Amino acid sequence: MKRYIFGIALLLVTGILFAQNPAVGDTDPSRIGLDAAQQNLKEVSVDKFEHDGYWIPSMSSNAGYVVSRLFEGNPAEKQPIEEEADLNIPDKYVLGTRVDFLHRGHSSFTLTPRRPIPIEGITKTVSVWVVGRNYNHELKLLVQDYFGRSFELSLGKLNFQGWKKLTVAIPPQAEDGRNGIVQRNYHYNNQLGIKVAGFRVDCDPSETVGTYYLYLDDLRAVTDLFAEDSRDPDDMLDSW
Repeated sequence: MKRYIFGIALLLVTGILFAQNPAVGDTDPSRIGLDAAQQNLKEVSVDKFEHDGYWIPSMSSNAGYVVSRLFEGNPAEKQPIEEEADLNIPDKYVLGTRVDFLHRGHSSFTLTPRRPIPIEGITKTVSVWVVGRNYNHELKLLVQDYFGRSFELSLGKLNFQGWKKLTVAIPPQAEDGRNGIVQRNYHYNNQLGIKVAGFRVDCDPSETVGTYYLYLDDLRAVTDLFAEDSRDPDDMLDSW
C-alpha cells in the first residue's frame, strides 16, 4: 500500500515538473511566454517637483488655508536612478505645503498637477519621499486608469519624523479587463498605463489645529515596459 501511494505521488510531482518546464522546441502557444519572462521592470522618474506653480494646492475655505512653494533640499538617503546619473537632470528642489487650520474637524487638502502625469508601461508601484512632521494625517495617491476613471490609494500615515519614502502597489486589473484599475486594453498595445492625478491628505480631526507643514520630493514608479518594447513597428494606427 505504501509503495502504491509513493508511486502516485512520484507521478504527480513528475507531471508538475514537466508542466512548469516546457521542452525545447515546444510550440504550444499556451506554454510559451510565462509571466516571469513577459516583464521588463524599470524604475522611472514621474516628477521631481522642480517646476514652481506646477502643483496646485486646494482645500475647503471653511477648513483653512493652504499654500505651496518650492524649497531647496533633498532627502539624504535618496539614490539616483542609474540611467539618469550622467544626464544632469535638475533635482534641486522639494515641494513644500503649509496648511493653516481654522478649527478642529474632519478636513482634507489636495495637491494636483496642472494636468495628470502619465506613466509609461504597466505601473507596479509608485513611491514618493515625504516629510510628515509626525502627524496622524494620511497621504493618498490619486490616479486615473486607462478609461480615465479616478481611484485613490493609501500611501500611509504621516506619523514619522524627517524624510521617509512611502510606496504603494498598484492592484492588478481584473481578468475581464473592465473592473478595478485598468492599465491595458488587450486589443491595443499602444494604449497602456495610468496617470498620476495628485495627492490628498486626510487630516486627523484631533490634529487639525494651528499650522501644518508637508514636504514632497522625487515621485517615482516601478513599471513593466515589456509591452512598450515589444510593439510591432509595422502595425497600423487607428487614428482615422
